[in-house]
Amino acid sequence: MYIYDSTKKEKLKFISQVENKATLYVCGPTVYDDAHLGHAKSALVFDLLTRVLSANGYDVTYARNITDIDDKIIKKAQELNKGIQEITDFYTTSFHQEMAQIGVSRPDLEPKATENLDAMYELIQKLIDKGHAYATTEGDVYFDTASDSEYLSLSKRVQDEEDKQERVESSSMKKNQADFALWKSVKDDTPRYESPFGEGRPGWHLECSAMIEKHLATDGLASAIDIHGGGADLLFPHHENEAAQTRCATNHTLASYWMHNGFVNIDGQKMSKSLGNSFFLKDALKAYDGEVLRFYLLGTHYRSNFNFNEEDLQVAKRRLDKIYRLKKRLFGLAENDDATEFKDALLLHLSDDLNISASLALIDEMLSTANESLDSAGKHKILKRETISNLRFIEKILGFGVKNPFEYFQFGINEETKEKINVLISLRNEAKKEKNFELSDKLRDEILSFGVSIMDTPQGTFWEKV
Repeated sequence: MYIYDSTKKEKLKFISQVENKATLYVCGPTVYDDAHLGHAKSALVFDLLTRVLSANGYDVTYARNITDIDDKIIKKAQELNKGIQEITDFYTTSFHQEMAQIGVSRPDLEPKATENLDAMYELIQKLIDKGHAYATTEGDVYFDTASDSEYLSLSKRVQDEEDKQERVESSSMKKNQADFALWKSVKDDTPRYESPFGEGRPGWHLECSAMIEKHLATDGLASAIDIHGGGADLLFPHHENEAAQTRCATNHTLASYWMHNGFVNIDGQKMSKSLGNSFFLKDALKAYDGEVLRFYLLGTHYRSNFNFNEEDLQVAKRRLDKIYRLKKRLFGLAENDDATEFKDALLLHLSDDLNISASLALIDEMLSTANESLDSAGKHKILKRETISNLRFIEKILGFGVKNPFEYFQFGINEETKEKINVLISLRNEAKKEKNFELSDKLRDEILSFGVSIMDTPQGTFWEKV
């Protein structure tokens, strides 16, 4: 398996530190608002990575944090006149629900910042003891960037006095403008925590380093984890600062490999709330099936910037529809997990730095060949076994085609109408059993009036939106 390392700027063969085991940490959401398409893209990329690692025989431990204490959260709570935990619980729950709708599995570990303050205190103290951090008379603690000869080696940036670091407040107490907060004193009535350094809140960059050390690091290994992931915007300053903290506090580096996914743009413009063009995932899910969004967002290579527009989304839907149409042709046949050349080729493409373009081209070819063969060969058992096996593998490794094909084509029908249709189908089935064909035909026509088609199969009667 090969991975493009963002810091070395080259594709490298993936070799885990412990044979057949892989550790992955990805920066998760700050839970003060709804998830947007940028969150979805990142979550999907690393969901895919865990699937590909697993398919290659690795026992994967995947961690993604929840930032549940932050100035933005406090501001939101004040605006809504609600408690911090009420805000964070609400947005954490909605994040999980929306990720599930696009087929993103929950990580193995999902540590919260507020539940790992002990690890943060420990890391700060180590940095102070080793001369890499200093406390100010105001009660803040800063990382001393000048003490780290390797600072900026991750992002390859050239630091200057004009650099503005996100979530790092300017202070006359800092030794260097680039120094960043490990602990921020709080003297107003906003939430704070008791610590060995005084009352305050942790710096944002500290959070991930501390939780990686606590939950994933193993003594004696060269790096705390195998792979660290996140959006491209996190490379500097967030990941740069994370790496510096870990490097200076411990006897190992933070990660062996660094992976960053590209930005999501709306009509060619980088997604940014300051630009007023952030597209929330919940809005997209109202208009499109979650699996359609999954297919679309994964359809561009993860390192490329993604330009979101509805025309391309419709093209992606039509492409996904082809998988479901083939699945419908084979509906009701036994599931199969036979080895096939297609499965080997698909895994090979995905193991090449998640080469999604080659993977989707291979899938298109398989769909075309399978449909042509089914047309000519009818009920050829070997062909059907291979095709079912291929579809099952696509479901497993890419998360496409996992639904009942008839239910997939029901998207856009409201729940009340679905219930009416299902009741009419039950009545029609009873009428057919009683050989009341006049009533059966009448009920059929009533069902069709909802703009759906019906299909009677040995497994039952199914319907879909026309």
